[in-house]
Amino acid sequence: MARKRRGLPVDGVLLFDKPKGASSNHVLQRVRRLYQAQKAGHTGTLDPMATGLLPICFGEATKFSSFLLEADKVYETRVKLGEVTDTGDAEGEIVESTPVPALNEADIEAVLARFRGEIDQVPPMYSALKHEGRKLYELAREGKTIERAVRRVSVYDSRLLAADAEGFELRVRCSKGTYIRTLAEDIGQALGCGGHITALRRLKTGPFDGEGMHTLEALEALADQDAREALLMPIDVLVAHLPALEVDDVAASRIQHGQQARVDTGELGVDDTVRLYRGEAFLGLVTVKAAGEIAPRRLLNTAAAQSGGDA
Repeated sequence: MARKRRGLPVDGVLLFDKPKGASSNHVLQRVRRLYQAQKAGHTGTLDPMATGLLPICFGEATKFSSFLLEADKVYETRVKLGEVTDTGDAEGEIVESTPVPALNEADIEAVLARFRGEIDQVPPMYSALKHEGRKLYELAREGKTIERAVRRVSVYDSRLLAADAEGFELRVRCSKGTYIRTLAEDIGQALGCGGHITALRRLKTGPFDGEGMHTLEALEALADQDAREALLMPIDVLVAHLPALEVDDVAASRIQHGQQARVDTGELGVDDTVRLYRGEAFLGLVTVKAAGEIAPRRLLNTAAAQSGGDA
């Protein structure tokens, strides 16, 4: 017999404002306990030093969290020039110091231009990437260095916000998998003095921005469970960028029983992934197998679908 999950069947998405100094998993567990939720997961790790947007998915929403892992991100960061650390940020040990040359904004802008568009990055040793089952940062703490494959990432925009004799502030819009620490190190090296980040804040991930984020203190101050659950966004916000299709009871029943269904697919193409609804109730995702034919891809359980999937 399957073990019964402890906690409440909470479903939905919370836009959480991660505080500085805590790991993403640590704050996730605190929020999950606060909501008494059976299941929760976040949608992309932030370093302990970093703050800002950390969407947290509860219950059935975790089935669709991968769509945010793939999403573009926006960050603001502060880069200190003249010092390289072993972690690429202010929490590490300084391993190299170099005098900072006299730089003006035009000098910095000229280098930033070289790091826009598709660029190659070597992931840092202090990262959650794994080598033979172990996280790289665990190996780094043991003094080990593992060769890492170069990754191609995209920096869609990097905007200089401020600059002074010690460094500069930057807003970056980038693809998934981009390490802002590595970007700062590479820019610092190109400026001739090295550098590391002293602050990092995520402002946007996918369709979500800083509007509507909730702090741990604000969540703890709420009166009860109903008040906390009222802050959750519906599950289908995670896949709102996909086309939608509404079906009747017969087609909905077939899909929910794992069968293909005949429906009017209109201008949808073969292999398209589509949001499926019965009335206002979000049922999950289906794939167009052929003109007029859909098949289940990732579905909500029946109870969540009947509630509309909105917590």
